[in-house]
Amino acid sequence: MSAEVKSAGKSALTPFTVVAGIIVIIGLILSGLRFVGGLSTITNLDNNYPWGIWISFDLLCGVALAAGGYTTSAACYLFGMKRYHSAVRPALLTAFLGYALVVFALHYDLGRPWRLVYPIFYSQGTSSLLFEVGLCVFLYLNVLFIESTPAAFEWLGFKKIRNVVVKLTLPLTIMGVVLSTMHQSSLGALYLIAPSKVHPLWYSIYLPLFFFISSMFAGMSMVLFESTLAHKAFHHLMDEEHKRESEGVALGFAKACSWIMMGYFVIKFLALAVENKWGYLFTSWGMWWWVEMIGFIVMPALAYAIGAREKNLPLIRKTALWTVLGIVLNRFNVSLVAFNWYLPSSQKYFPTLSEIGISVFVVTIGVLAYRFIVTHMPIFYEHPEYKSGH
Repeated sequence: MSAEVKSAGKSALTPFTVVAGIIVIIGLILSGLRFVGGLSTITNLDNNYPWGIWISFDLLCGVALAAGGYTTSAACYLFGMKRYHSAVRPALLTAFLGYALVVFALHYDLGRPWRLVYPIFYSQGTSSLLFEVGLCVFLYLNVLFIESTPAAFEWLGFKKIRNVVVKLTLPLTIMGVVLSTMHQSSLGALYLIAPSKVHPLWYSIYLPLFFFISSMFAGMSMVLFESTLAHKAFHHLMDEEHKRESEGVALGFAKACSWIMMGYFVIKFLALAVENKWGYLFTSWGMWWWVEMIGFIVMPALAYAIGAREKNLPLIRKTALWTVLGIVLNRFNVSLVAFNWYLPSSQKYFPTLSEIGISVFVVTIGVLAYRFIVTHMPIFYEHPEYKSGH
């Protein structure tokens, strides 16, 4: 089943590897410029915008889209939905790589990699939300790492330690859900300290709730989107069980996303009513808010519902990408677009090409790692020696 044998004799120089290689080389050069010359060398960050695209995209979007790990494993192991079993390993792998890349990307903002562990082991700021976020991400990354190791142990032939880790599945899943609940909401809570900077339509005392709820349909949509790409690129690696269950996973996740997204829309409206912000809806910022709500919440929710009812898989897969883009738009709106909304356009932040290049570099590293793992380890199929043993 391994792709190693199948790929033997084929040239390593494909359009994918060439493009990825170029991106990695450029990324390494930009990384050198950033760590030698500092933030001002390659970024447009300033006192008004100390956090830019690396926080908005790499961290906020990355954490939300990696939420498929806890939602999928909770559905399978806590709620007994065994029909989603084949989706657990790909979802956990995506989540692990997502969180690992979040930590990796954070180095570009902090600039001192050796100090990344300070908040955990040296100087705990227990009154800071950032400490809670950092601690949860640190713990959850370790949980995801352990949850992902059975595939590596099966590949390496470490049967005994693999069996030990598999027995820890239930407590690890519970820890994953608890930690995700805490830090997904805390990322929204970070912006509660900036009520005068975030536009009222995106600022709310319920931001932690918004971030947590949206992470659920973001994670499931990312699982569906990643599954769509995997079926095109790695269909030959999937066993019959994975292919057979993939349709049920898509229909089940589509139905769940539809309900959660409609609930999210209702809660957003209730928050507007409680905070009495109706007047803002009829401004230019209000039009942009409607674009996000109707265009990237209500319409995808309806598309998911139609796709689930009519068993229309192409529609569900397109809607998954639609929803992923909506989550990216929401996180950018909260952290950049509607942040410092009162400033003139000349003082607004826009990322440099180098900042965008670093983000593309980070994503490319993740894609290369994902490609290596799924072509070497039993992610889309059950290892012959462990069938029915997961």
